[in-house]
Amino acid sequence: MFRKAAVPTVSNGSYLQGQANGKLSSMDSRQPTREGKVVLKKKVTLLRGISIIIGTIIGAGIFISPKGILKNTGSVGMSLTVWTVCGILSLFGALCYAELGTCIKKSGGHYTYILEAFGPLPAFVRVWVELLIIRPAATAVISLAFGRYILEPFFMQCEIPELAIKLITAVGITLVMVLNSTSVSWSARIQMFLTFCKLVAILIIIVPGVIQLIKGQTQHFKNAFAGNDASIMGLPLAFYSGMYAYSGWFYLNFVTEEVENPEKNIPLAICISMIIVTVGYVLTNVAYFTTISAGELLLSKAVAVTFAERLMGDFSLAVPVFVALSCFGSMNGGIFAVSRMFFVASREGHLPEILSMIHVRKHTPLPAVIVLHPLTMIMLFTGDLYSLLNFLSFARWLFIGLVVAGLIYLRYKRPDMPRPFKVPLFIPALFSFTCLFMVALSLYSDPVNTGIGFAITLTGIPAYYLFIVWDNKPKWFRKLLGKSWWGTSLLHAGSRSFSELCLCCEILWIDALSCSELGVTAQVAFGHVLQHCSASGNQCPLTNEVHSQQGCSSARD
Repeated sequence: MFRKAAVPTVSNGSYLQGQANGKLSSMDSRQPTREGKVVLKKKVTLLRGISIIIGTIIGAGIFISPKGILKNTGSVGMSLTVWTVCGILSLFGALCYAELGTCIKKSGGHYTYILEAFGPLPAFVRVWVELLIIRPAATAVISLAFGRYILEPFFMQCEIPELAIKLITAVGITLVMVLNSTSVSWSARIQMFLTFCKLVAILIIIVPGVIQLIKGQTQHFKNAFAGNDASIMGLPLAFYSGMYAYSGWFYLNFVTEEVENPEKNIPLAICISMIIVTVGYVLTNVAYFTTISAGELLLSKAVAVTFAERLMGDFSLAVPVFVALSCFGSMNGGIFAVSRMFFVASREGHLPEILSMIHVRKHTPLPAVIVLHPLTMIMLFTGDLYSLLNFLSFARWLFIGLVVAGLIYLRYKRPDMPRPFKVPLFIPALFSFTCLFMVALSLYSDPVNTGIGFAITLTGIPAYYLFIVWDNKPKWFRKLLGKSWWGTSLLHAGSRSFSELCLCCEILWIDALSCSELGVTAQVAFGHVLQHCSASGNQCPLTNEVHSQQGCSSARD
């Protein structure tokens, strides 16, 4: 595939390419972009950053996960304890990501930090499992909650057909993809509105619950820790459910280069958001137990709706609508953030290079957004999503623990790295140990689902060597993949990608730059120089060597 010499519909973005050792280029948010470059603009303010975090965290988790936590802890008191501990742990993890986001000013989140600390192989495995399993499954799960709750007012007296839920869910997913493909500003504005709706939904539950407490409705809190004893088998799954409900605190780090004044706004947005969410979640669960017993909560298919029906009468019809809007906001925030991970991974040569292209008018990473649509639809209509929840959690928390361990490693490896925001060392140590301990314990408590997640994660290792490291692929294999699909622009252990060498001066085009930006004329398709340049007899602007009559071309395409 070739990109036309005229102004294209999409163009390679402004993120800089990796260095020859597989690590990211050092970047400064004040560094000017190249003239004529199509960039992702800095449109994420402090308020928008808070809305991204809160709007992504508060989704279906608080309305679905109470059952998972209560079932695996066995008592009201223990479930509230797990909710509180998960909030504190998430705050610790968020503070670690705040330090990483202020010292490594590059978008991409988990992927970027693993690449910086541990190199290309684990970074590729992370983005591989994110693309194949974590993001499609997580989007499908939250989208199904959206579909169920949006239909709830129309099926109050009967069961909602599963096909209807999935069809409405598919419409919701498509709307989110279109929104994020169309405008960053509108996506951010809608996210702020949806965040407001989420907080209203939480308050609709908390305020009546507080009134119930004032009236003395505390019967479900008596002997709060009595009941089934929490076992070593159940606690990891309870923590998985809790951490799933809080997951989303890391998404602002996926869009670091689009944040205004990241040194100040990233830590502030993270701290403000986590305090609001933790207090809101604990109070919401307390409100549930003022009206619903532990047994009734486990039997309820929609806890928030059951709560509202008992206390609010006809007004309860508004609750599922607010919950559906909350889920939609979580879908929107997740797609907005994760598409930037795929964007950066593509620029580093770890994903098809088309995913690093930006729409020149809309300034959105259009291909990186669209690629999630078919994968999510496949998960939605073919996968057993709720059994996927545990093993996608395994992969997610394994790599988050690795990222925070990388923070400790970078403290010793690069002590002179500027760190505008720095957390005490015990915080990353405790958080990474907790994540890795939960992952190890889950292998014991749920070996089947966790084993599946582990096996899928390991497939990233042969995929890395097959698609990234192996340079001399046979022609039939290259044609099967499509020449531009799995880029080889990453230099691995000194190996060089000859398909990107300029014949006349042997310049390695690792930054997907058009020759025209360097004073010569060429056509570029996904970063590879594929056409002869018209600079015969002229000097190369980088080496000052005289071009031969042959000009620049791809050496082995």
